[in-house]
Amino acid sequence: MANIKSQIKRNRQNERLRARNRAIRSEMKTRTRNALEAAEAGDAVGAEEALRMAQTRIDTAVAKGVLPKNTAARRKSRLTHQVRSRLG
Repeated sequence: MANIKSQIKRNRQNERLRARNRAIRSEMKTRTRNALEAAEAGDAVGAEEALRMAQTRIDTAVAKGVLPKNTAARRKSRLTHQVRSRLG
């Protein structure tokens, strides 16, 4: 346990940020999974809507500093390809 006041505060901040980052990451993964499941089911309209939501969440993760910009671009590209190929 830290004895220094600034480190105690830093630990509190890190815990708060960690919780926020986990929530953002979890939401992003959930939206991605929803898009893939909708495409797998053959629901073209639902899959496109879910894909848009997933891409929005990925962009949000970049804006919040959870993901690097290029990682987000790669994920969006791969996700779009997967959804479109599953729709046939």
